[in-house]
Amino acid sequence: MMPPVFLDTVGLIALWDQADPWHPLALPAYERLIRQRRILTTTLYILLECGNTAAKKPYRDAVTDIYHRLDRHGLLLVPSPREHHEAWMAYTQKRNAAAGLVDQYSFVAMKSTGISEAFTNDQHFRAAGFVTFF
Repeated sequence: MMPPVFLDTVGLIALWDQADPWHPLALPAYERLIRQRRILTTTLYILLECGNTAAKKPYRDAVTDIYHRLDRHGLLLVPSPREHHEAWMAYTQKRNAAAGLVDQYSFVAMKSTGISEAFTNDQHFRAAGFVTFF
């Protein structure tokens, strides 16, 4: 069984938004993950970011769909109080190329669950030592 992959906001928006400059790379990368039957997971924080971005876009329903699918299968990562503290400390100390708070939560969640690959091209994930898909 192949290891799970973390879904990041950058990757999801690039997948859903055909006008996104990263869409031509995101779509085949995502299709490859699906063909490989990879387990896909993320945090509620990522989906909140996606929901904000998609609020007035035609792909708004895609956020709801992925939320329900991941939630139904227990694939939404919820940080513990210790992980909340760790993410805030990383943010405060400007670790991981001074990544934003949601990225810091993502890194903590990924490390806690042993996930090393992310569906994104966000350089902050690479700076934090993760493999990105496009």
